[in-house]
Amino acid sequence: MTEETYERWTAWFRRKPGRVRVLKWGNDLLTGICYICYPILLLWLMWIRDGRFWRALLVPGISFVLVSLFRKWRDCPRPYEQLDIEPLIHKDTRGKSFPSRHVFSITIIAATWWYFCPAMGVVFSVSAVLLTAARVLGGVHFPRDVMAGILIGAAAGWLGYGIL
Repeated sequence: MTEETYERWTAWFRRKPGRVRVLKWGNDLLTGICYICYPILLLWLMWIRDGRFWRALLVPGISFVLVSLFRKWRDCPRPYEQLDIEPLIHKDTRGKSFPSRHVFSITIIAATWWYFCPAMGVVFSVSAVLLTAARVLGGVHFPRDVMAGILIGAAAGWLGYGIL
């Protein structure tokens, strides 16, 4: 992604401030709903004493820790640090851009929901795609960051729920 590419991708949003607010709102809403629904799933599994509770807790938890350690070690710059752009989503964080932890998290949570309720897994998978676009358009991640987040989240879900 270059400055010119980013400006072209975001021109439609920049023409009307309300569109930028919708993008920010969508980013926050998708993140918030996902992070609220996951603990609800865990509480429900505890309530019904489902033995799969530990898998639903440990697969995302261990994966999240590993992704966090990797991105801290890799410490890739964010678009607003590397390019001369004004991001649509303001963020003060420096580095730690690769992979996108927001996109990874929503993807592994989508996989978790898919394991228990495929219909909800589809809803969260669509949410992951929308969040992917919002993070790039918001200027807080490069396309490679969000693609890595989706792929790592899907791989962790496949390993944690599909074959283990």
